[in-house]
Amino acid sequence: MISRYSRPEMAALFTDQARMDAWLRVEQAALRAMASEGIAPQSAADALGALEHVDVDRVQERERETRHDVAAFVDVIAQDAPDAAGWVHFGLTSSDVVDTALGWTLHRAGELVLDGMDSLLDAVARRALEHRDTVMLGRTHGMPAEVTTFGAKLVGWWHQLRRDRTRVAAAVVDIRVGKLSGAVGTYSGVGPAVERLVLGQLGLQRDPSATQVVQRDRHAALLGSLAIHAATLERIALEIRHLQRPEVGEASEPFATGQKGSSAMPHKRNPIVSEQVCGLARLVRANAGASIENVALWHERDISHSSIERVILPDTFTLVDYLLAKVTWLVDGMVVVPERMLENLAGQRGTVASQRVLLELVAAGLVRDDAYRAVQSAAAEVRSGARANMADALADRPAVVDALGIDRVRDLVDPTWVPDGIAAIYDEFSRAMDAAGVAVVVS
Repeated sequence: MISRYSRPEMAALFTDQARMDAWLRVEQAALRAMASEGIAPQSAADALGALEHVDVDRVQERERETRHDVAAFVDVIAQDAPDAAGWVHFGLTSSDVVDTALGWTLHRAGELVLDGMDSLLDAVARRALEHRDTVMLGRTHGMPAEVTTFGAKLVGWWHQLRRDRTRVAAAVVDIRVGKLSGAVGTYSGVGPAVERLVLGQLGLQRDPSATQVVQRDRHAALLGSLAIHAATLERIALEIRHLQRPEVGEASEPFATGQKGSSAMPHKRNPIVSEQVCGLARLVRANAGASIENVALWHERDISHSSIERVILPDTFTLVDYLLAKVTWLVDGMVVVPERMLENLAGQRGTVASQRVLLELVAAGLVRDDAYRAVQSAAAEVRSGARANMADALADRPAVVDALGIDRVRDLVDPTWVPDGIAAIYDEFSRAMDAAGVAVVVS
């Protein structure tokens, strides 16, 4: 991934140096295990164990001749640890090293993602509690619908993010596997005892059904869970983009002192970070599709997955890490304008109380369709300008006034009314946070 969308800690896991050093850790663990099993001399394990890093430049130079990266790697570390030379890579196949190292790397990368998800969850929870009673207009199809609160919107984000975390965490556990079972997974080179010792040293579980490779459903599940999470991040960013439009003006992303929104128009404050999140989320989802295509390999293995994974695995983790940081920044610094929310709600002149009036009329004994037509026609008069507000329009309908009384009608169309269900939403939110062990302080 290009440096523009990379953060150092995650990017460092996917450099050539980090990749080959992870291979070295597997080779060292394998030789230690073989020494403990009496297969290889301890002196060989000690010699290879003394290496701290791989000379990547020499490996790449050697690869230009071998046309095989692992073979080139083995040649170089054998040269650098001559007392271990004959035992380096003994009984192993390339995928024993590559897939085991990959499981170790992806688990570490997954833990960084989970840390980022926790930070975002905390930010969303804090803002949700802050805006529990911030009344605003709810919209469906992009059109005015009913009264809600900004906090209730954020609670919905929080629950979705928690589900994302559960999926990602499970996939991170599932990817923490390795294998040293040889060319077609039958332990023809080294036995299960060596594999068990190596994986124990590396903190990995054994893949019980590996062929020559760790089967790729695990990787597809991992990238699939990250793709769903990217869609959640896009949902948040897309909402901020819509709310930032001047004709809405209810919330916006932060805008720093000295920042420029446009090279041509000085008045502009474009939601550039939110747009960036929406764009990059598409790439994460595309990578998940490629990972699913990698599940079906020929027989015990081919390498059609290998070239793709060199791109999609580093890029996906680097992008998700970057997106998490950006969306956390968006939520933390999001400018919320409650006054504008009330203005927009008042601008509906009571029409968004239509369902509330309808239900009261039905409860008072009116036929539902008759009640619906009465409320619908009243709302139409308000929209056309024939009536100033919903209360006045409903007051002209004898059936409505007879059923409810004019004072109750005016009470029902109060734009600051908060649905009783908001309390239930927050009760559930509180229970979910308690279950997750989350304690949030609103500053």
